[in-house]
Amino acid sequence: MESEAIGTAASHTDFSLMSLIFDADPIVKLVLLSLLVASVWSWMVIAEKTFSLGSARKKAKKFEEAFWSGRTEDFDMRPGQVAGDAASRVFASAAREWSDAKRGVPAPAEAAAIVSRAERSMRAAVDREISKAGGGLGILATIGSASPFIGLFGTVWGIMNAFLNIAAQQDTSLGTVAGPIAEALFATGMGLVAAIPAVIFYNKFTGDLTKFGDQLDTFSQDVLVRLSRRASDATRD
Repeated sequence: MESEAIGTAASHTDFSLMSLIFDADPIVKLVLLSLLVASVWSWMVIAEKTFSLGSARKKAKKFEEAFWSGRTEDFDMRPGQVAGDAASRVFASAAREWSDAKRGVPAPAEAAAIVSRAERSMRAAVDREISKAGGGLGILATIGSASPFIGLFGTVWGIMNAFLNIAAQQDTSLGTVAGPIAEALFATGMGLVAAIPAVIFYNKFTGDLTKFGDQLDTFSQDVLVRLSRRASDATRD
């Protein structure tokens, strides 16, 4: 008889996804809504960073190839006229010193000063480009770390409501307990759904950003070596 009663209670309870959401406690609904917003936001950031980081690395590579092939003479490096890629902006930060070295500098001390100014300018430019390219990663880190705890809060709240329902109705049947507990576990699941992609892509983009920074650092060091050689040759002439 008891098993029949449990089966009857369960048959009259709708455990579909939409039913769990609409029948949930207002606090649990708020938790689910916040996790849904966080998940959508993280995927928007993921899509934007996938495109922007990939595009930045390709454009930087293209400029490097043009630079080493000698085609940078065609590039306008005046302020406001720089091409829209990171490598060209890094080079433009030291373009004045590059031009001075090409014209010829008589004093060795001035040649060293040119290289030093170029190095500082390019280092600052690389830091700006890395900071710009890394925008949005903090959002992924926050979502990835906070979402499980937000979901856990919804779970704790839902289980608390389940026990309150048991106490109020003096009924421990499946129909009384299953709904609130299912809502509670669903909140945890939503937290993981929001957090897992955010953490995975945060780690991926962090690695991509490190590679991009290394690419710009290598390019800037190569430019400095060439600039130093030009300046040294100019002092000997």
